[in-house]
Formats: sequence, structure tokens, C-alpha cells
Amino acid sequence: MADAKVIPFDDDRSRGGAVQRPPRRRAAGSRRKGDPAVVREVQPLPGRAFPQDDVPVTREEQPSQPSTPNNAPSTSQARVSGGLERRVAGGLAFLRRRLTGDYEIDDFGYDQELTEQVLMSLIRPLYEKYFRVEVKGIENIPTDGGALIVANHSGTLPLDGLMMQVAVHDNHPESRHLRLLAADLVFMLPVVNELARKAGHTLACAEDAERLLERGELVGVMPEGFKGIGKPFGERYKLQRFGRGGFVSTALRQGAPIIPCSIVGAEEIYPMIGNAKTLARLLGFPYFPITPTFPWLGPLGAVPLPTKWTIQFGEPIPTDGYSPEAAEDPMLMFNLTDQVREQIQHTLYKLLVQRRSVFF
Repeated sequence: MADAKVIPFDDDRSRGGAVQRPPRRRAAGSRRKGDPAVVREVQPLPGRAFPQDDVPVTREEQPSQPSTPNNAPSTSQARVSGGLERRVAGGLAFLRRRLTGDYEIDDFGYDQELTEQVLMSLIRPLYEKYFRVEVKGIENIPTDGGALIVANHSGTLPLDGLMMQVAVHDNHPESRHLRLLAADLVFMLPVVNELARKAGHTLACAEDAERLLERGELVGVMPEGFKGIGKPFGERYKLQRFGRGGFVSTALRQGAPIIPCSIVGAEEIYPMIGNAKTLARLLGFPYFPITPTFPWLGPLGAVPLPTKWTIQFGEPIPTDGYSPEAAEDPMLMFNLTDQVREQIQHTLYKLLVQRRSVFF
């Protein structure tokens, strides 16, 4: 498109014609008939001036504006194009490393690159858009060093552990990774076993937990186990027994702080109204859930309800003030276990009172 032509305000004068200026307004006032009309200039308002329309404005005086060709991309288009090119280049580099084996895994099978770039990306839409997880108390998680996060367990399927893992990574200022301790059943399933290892999960045993804490990792444990995740809907948000306090013994041996974690919203994703125990024994499962939609609707019944989640990390309970021999004191372990359990239960009740509804 050609450059726009600037037409001077006195364009008629430039063509040789006299400029017909509009008559000025007369000042308000009375005059007698026959008296010559007195024309008074209207005074400008304070702080304002009339435009000097008798001064021609030439092209040289116009502010210069950069001319953009029609086929030149805008700044936003260039930015989007550059971001897309970087993502494509990063994806190709990632595939090249995977094909050539140029990546690292630790002795537990944890693949940090695959977890950050693939597994987290697959879970994150469920975390952000579907469950709309709200995170509180992330400042209670230390920036470095080992710590044990203890949380309630619920939801029929263990989605709460995955949401907690994303919550720690995406909200912590150091983007720390949470290494979850999982039950034996997880590592007996063909595909789930490999994915769990790649995501940093390991067997729920004291030996693996102590090794991770000794290396300064964040370790997550859900002591309720199958008793919590498979409880009926009528017992929602009522914590089950925390076992014999093995997680407390592990934290005492390593002097790692215990961080209670309360999760609200997971109980309602699959309202478990029944348990087909005979079918569960035949399949080798700890329970076989019956919900209002499953198994009646088939695969569609396995879609979780879009509840609103809240994950709150409580104040750490220090253990570095105890001697290593304290891990063998059953009374101390019982007291600390009960303290963690009570703190999680109290926070659950508080979050339930603050919640407006299950879905919003």
C-alpha cells in the first residue's frame, strides 16, 4: 500500500485559492439598532490555546513512523514463530537423546528428563484445568535437604499422589521433585511399573526411604495405604490407621523433618458405594470399587468427577533434636505418629469448612 499523502491544513491556499475562514463568534451583549456591530474575539479558556490553523504543516514536520511492508510479520507473530521454533528444536533434541541413549537415570530408575518434559506435561492439564488444584503452605517445604511429606490417601485410584507430585514441582521456588513411596501392587503391573520407576517412585520400604533421605531428596508417603484409598464414600475424610509408625522411625534415623500434608477433593472423584470382594480376590486386587458410574457405564464410568482440590502443606515437625537411638523407642514413635495424624485430620476439617462446594 502506498504511503498516505499528508494534506496541509491550508491546502486551498497552496492551490492559489483564498482561504475562507469561518466567521468568529460575537461576544455576548446587547446593541442598539443601527449601531455598528462590535466584533470581539472569544478569549481562549485558561490553559488552552486555539490551534494555529493558518500555519501550514508540511511533510517534514510530521512525526516519522516506521513503514512496515505488507508481507512483514508483526512483533507478536515473530515472537510466536520464534517460540514454536524453539519448542520444535527442543523436541527434536529430546528425541535424539532418547534414541542415542544420551540421558541419565539413577539407581532407582528415576528419569528426570522424561519426567519433566513428558510425564509432568501429561499430568499437568488434569492438575490445572480439571481438578484446578489450589496449593497452600508450599513455604513449609525446605529449599534443600531431605524431608518426609506425609499425606492422607483417598480417591479409589491413587491420583492424589500424582497431583501432590505436580504441586510440589510447579509451586516450589526450587522446583523440587517429590519421590513417592508406592505399594507392591504398583510395581507388579506391566506398564505402570515402568512408568512409576521413571517418575521417581520407589517401593514403600524403610531401606529405600532412608537412602533417598540421606541423598537429600523429598520423600512422600501415604501411611493409610489401601485402607485409605479403598474406604467407602460414607467414611470420606476420616483418616484410617497409620500403621506402626515406620515413616517416623525412618525420619528419626535421618534427622529429616516431617511435613504433614492434607488433600481435599480426592474423596469425591470416584464415590465408592460398594466393594465386589469376590471379584477383587479373583483379580488379585485389594478391592474392586463400585461407584454410581462404574462398572455400569463401562470405560466412561472410569472418568473421575471434576472436583475442586486443595493441597495444604503444614508446618514441619523437626526430628533432628532426637538421638539416632530414639528410632527404637516405641512410645516416641507412637506419639509422633499420632501428632502427624492429628495435624492432618484437623487441617482436613478446617479445609472442608472453608470449601464452598465440591466442584467450585
